Amino acid sequence: MSTSARGPGARQVPSPRRRRLALAAGAALVATVDLSAKALAESVLRDRAVGFGPVDLRLAHNPGAAFSLGADAPARLVVTGTAVITAALGMFAWRAATGAPRGRLTGLALMLGGATANVVDRARDGVVTDYLHTRWWPTFNLADAAIVTGAALLVLTTPRDGARSISGGDEAATLEIG
Repeated sequence: MSTSARGPGARQVPSPRRRRLALAAGAALVATVDLSAKALAESVLRDRAVGFGPVDLRLAHNPGAAFSLGADAPARLVVTGTAVITAALGMFAWRAATGAPRGRLTGLALMLGGATANVVDRARDGVVTDYLHTRWWPTFNLADAAIVTGAALLVLTTPRDGARSISGGDEAATLEIG
């Protein structure tokens, strides 16, 4: 660990290597949990739905991207498009991780893990397995929830006073705000 200031009481700041390791570990954890839940849903929910009040467990398959956009497009195109977007997110997150505060680092890990899980799931058979169903929202999965939660964390932890880097100084990972 490196220190952000010298002397007693100096705040410890994780090194860029540790931050990137945390990003990768968080994303891998999200992807693993989601892919495991999808495998369980495929085996348990194939012939039935389970009601839990506001959220039911019901198996569905989405051939499109978010909200079934592009559902009629060739599967290869949807897989390639989502893989390219996920790779771009991964490169951005890798660069931004070196200086991102904990909340933003968590948001990036959630988004990257969720996107990666959906790409891996889609690459197998051209569809994403969904299993969380509400009566008022399209059926979704844990990866989708991680992506939305991560995006919300990024929005909530990004300064609102002009252009600021979400990475704390990396010019290639600057996000214009406002």
